[in-house]
Amino acid sequence: MQLKWPWRDGARSSGSAPEAKSGGLGFVALHMQAEAAWTRRDYAALAREGFMRNPVVHRAVRLIAGTASAVPWLLYEGQAELVEHPLLALLERPNRRQAGATFLEALYGHLLISGNAYVELVEAGEALRELHLLRPDRVSVACDAQGWPVALDYRTDKARRSVPVGAADEGGALHLGLFHPLDDIHGFPPLEAALMALDTHNAAGRWNKALLDNSARPSGALVYAPKEGGNLAPDQYDRLKAQMEERYTGASGAGRPLLLEGGLDWKAMGLSPKDMDFIEAKNSASRDIALAFGVPPMLLGIPGDNTYANYQEANRAFYRMTVLPLVARTARELSAWLAPVFGDGLRLWYDADQVDGLATEREALWARVSAAPFLSDDGKREAVGYGNRGAE
Repeated sequence: MQLKWPWRDGARSSGSAPEAKSGGLGFVALHMQAEAAWTRRDYAALAREGFMRNPVVHRAVRLIAGTASAVPWLLYEGQAELVEHPLLALLERPNRRQAGATFLEALYGHLLISGNAYVELVEAGEALRELHLLRPDRVSVACDAQGWPVALDYRTDKARRSVPVGAADEGGALHLGLFHPLDDIHGFPPLEAALMALDTHNAAGRWNKALLDNSARPSGALVYAPKEGGNLAPDQYDRLKAQMEERYTGASGAGRPLLLEGGLDWKAMGLSPKDMDFIEAKNSASRDIALAFGVPPMLLGIPGDNTYANYQEANRAFYRMTVLPLVARTARELSAWLAPVFGDGLRLWYDADQVDGLATEREALWARVSAAPFLSDDGKREAVGYGNRGAE
């Protein structure tokens, strides 16, 4: 078929009309693939859908934050260890509401869920200082003309105030943030990297709960196909629908046999739980969440992919690769921030010898050092982190 369209001026001026196919109206069918619904990436949504509603996230955050907050602190002035100092007393009792372990657990929790933690130093009087945490969703960072952060704008329901950043000697604030490849100011939370696994795990739980509420039956349809043809009368349809809703749905209807009269047949719709394999999907999502937080799945009770030979090995890996790097990073940040307030040359660190999870490593180190005949007693003490006897 030859079509003549008025694409050129000559064709338009010739007076010829474009040919059209007769015989009715056409239509265009558009098909769009449905997009998955994901949890929002702000602190409140991650805290609500993750920490408050997902058992894997809740346990992972509590395990990391609780373990890291229990690691003892050490304070050094140069090479000398200080046993008593106002800085150690401040970390032992940061404020009147919280002890040191509770304060640090909340700080680590903010870091893991939000990727950011904000600490404010409040001057309560002469030589009286307190540390307070600022909730991340209430804080916005104010920058100068060059784009550098200079203050934290903290807002509540009734008040709003500005706290300078980095001026600890004047009662300022400290911003701790995890590495973010696309943001120069805010940190990137591990939970956001596991967002797909989090939504998959929560959706599988909601689907299983809805299935149990529906007597553990997948959705289906009652098909009326009598031999003589025809449809159900309106009163028959209403009676059948009422019986289905009252007797065969909900937990009270679990296990009841479905009584079908002549011409009715049940057709299951959708995939069965076995076909969907929601248990394996939840376990896979749980392993992804544990991977994002750096927690061995064995410590969270997640089956499958347990590459560690035993529980002790997994526990040591958890301390070495997740807990201690987080504690060391926090110690360096607090040292750089608080040292000008209490004096130069101060350095905070953690006491690895007091960590029960590393007892096996300490015993192995002491055994190797004790078996070294080329070391003197003072040399052996220095090799394991102690001073020589003459210095004591």
